[in-house]
Amino acid sequence: MTKKPEKQHISSLYETILKLKDLEECRKFFDDLCTVSELHAMEQRFEVALLLYQGMIYNDILEKTGASSATISRVNRSLHYGADGYKSVFARLLDK
Repeated sequence: MTKKPEKQHISSLYETILKLKDLEECRKFFDDLCTVSELHAMEQRFEVALLLYQGMIYNDILEKTGASSATISRVNRSLHYGADGYKSVFARLLDK
């Protein structure tokens, strides 16, 4: 049985991410933290979420990103019924 990480360790990760100084430092940190597959999956989900947020339809997103319809559906569910993390970030990102 795998032991569940303590909340303090999880919080430490997020606090560390907030301390990253710039884009290059952020890239290096995530390159060390994640596998290539994990990074690709997160980048793809982020792109799918942004395109959904901007109103693009599933078929166009599938064609543009190569994401599966299951991935697009999961991201869409998070976008509409999740913790509003995507929405708060996209509002700031697109406000520039």
